[in-house]
Amino acid sequence: MQPLYTTAEIRAIEQTRGADGLMERAGLAVAGLAASLAADSRPILVLAGPGNNGGDALVAARHLKSRWHCVDVVFSGDAGRLPADARAALTAWLACGGTLLEEIPAGSAHGLIIDGLFGIGLGRAPNGRHADLIQWINAQSAPVLAIDVPSGLDADTGRVLGHAVVADHTLTFISGKPGLYTLDGPDHAGVVHVCKLGLEAPQGPGSLLDAAPALPAPRRRNSHKGSHGSVGVLGGDAGMAGAALLAARGALLAGAGRVYCGLLAADAPPFDPGQPELMLRGGPALVALDHLTALAVGPGLGRSGHAGTLLRQALCHPAPLLLDADALHLLAEPELRRLAASRSATTLLTPHPGEAAALLGCSAAEVQAERIAAACRIARDYRAVTVLKGCGSVIASPDGRWWINASGNPGLASAGMGDVLAGLVAALLAQGMQPLAATLLGVYLHGAAADRLVGAGSGPLGLTAGEVAAAARDLLNIWIKEAH
Repeated sequence: MQPLYTTAEIRAIEQTRGADGLMERAGLAVAGLAASLAADSRPILVLAGPGNNGGDALVAARHLKSRWHCVDVVFSGDAGRLPADARAALTAWLACGGTLLEEIPAGSAHGLIIDGLFGIGLGRAPNGRHADLIQWINAQSAPVLAIDVPSGLDADTGRVLGHAVVADHTLTFISGKPGLYTLDGPDHAGVVHVCKLGLEAPQGPGSLLDAAPALPAPRRRNSHKGSHGSVGVLGGDAGMAGAALLAARGALLAGAGRVYCGLLAADAPPFDPGQPELMLRGGPALVALDHLTALAVGPGLGRSGHAGTLLRQALCHPAPLLLDADALHLLAEPELRRLAASRSATTLLTPHPGEAAALLGCSAAEVQAERIAAACRIARDYRAVTVLKGCGSVIASPDGRWWINASGNPGLASAGMGDVLAGLVAALLAQGMQPLAATLLGVYLHGAAADRLVGAGSGPLGLTAGEVAAAARDLLNIWIKEAH
């Protein structure tokens, strides 16, 4: 997994490892990628901003010119106020015969636009001319290459600061930046390329989950259903039985030897006709089972007093416990929160932003504004491995480590997807995987299964949770076979 560094961490690396020559190396890397993206002889437009990002752009322009590309450079800064390295880059550009344009050439057709307006240091919304330039870029049909981060995107959070460039490619330096992979980042960064600039830095707390982590071992021939764990799923109050059944089906398809589904609805069916292998129970009977190796509570649970009582009992169960959906709203109640934090067995929480807000006592907008910080705070406060779902789901461990998931697509924005995720992770837990490993694999597998379906032509429109569960089974088996 590649490391992800915040702006502050990048600055510290530059200070400890030395920043000499970094701008030249960065600009050369931009020029190399730009040359491969400029498919024809039309001019390349370089927009150079008022800081070091603009300096990177000017170095790139110089190298492109030396390769006989026609380059138009629009400089939107004040030469007298440039940082030293950027000022040297401007001098070198002019010395090689380059010129600066005050405005974008009217009526010109460019084969590529390089966004070098703002980099990782931007802390406010672009305004005035810079806001106009960003809006102009986004109105063009030419491909856009952003330097380090698309201008206007917060490199740490993925928030759009007023206006942000929508790039087709982003070349980022030293390491990936969290904001490129979560919230609005994926819609603005396009394809992300990482150039380390010759710097190797130690692994920090953040990583990009961009490949399947640890996998279950292949099954022994001499095994039986009890060898592969027993999952309990508790939920499914009136009108919401489908949520619990989806989670239970997901657990079964992810390899759990036995799956029990406890439904709260008074009119709950005696069995699941779509998956008769599931063993249906009443809610109290499910929580009383003492041989469960993982328990998932929340899909369709509701927020009644009866649901709260069952959640309290589940928090006392010795099995690893995954809490999702309505269970998370109930968990925000102080007594249940204290009970969760004092558990000796593992607890996993899988909130969406609204549920995370309930856990933290804030608004969903505040959660989304600082997704990594929110996930880490929940993990710490509740002593639970936490998955903050959404674009670029954030997985956080109580010890401060965090990951951003790179798999998945908009097809996952559909009812029941979170229920299936809960079932997948519960099944991996039940089969003996360590809680963090099971969570990382379950989250990545869930997204990768959706990607596989979309790649085969099913979705993203109309992708269903049941399809993702079945695709996850197929993909997990493929990965295990390939690994062994």
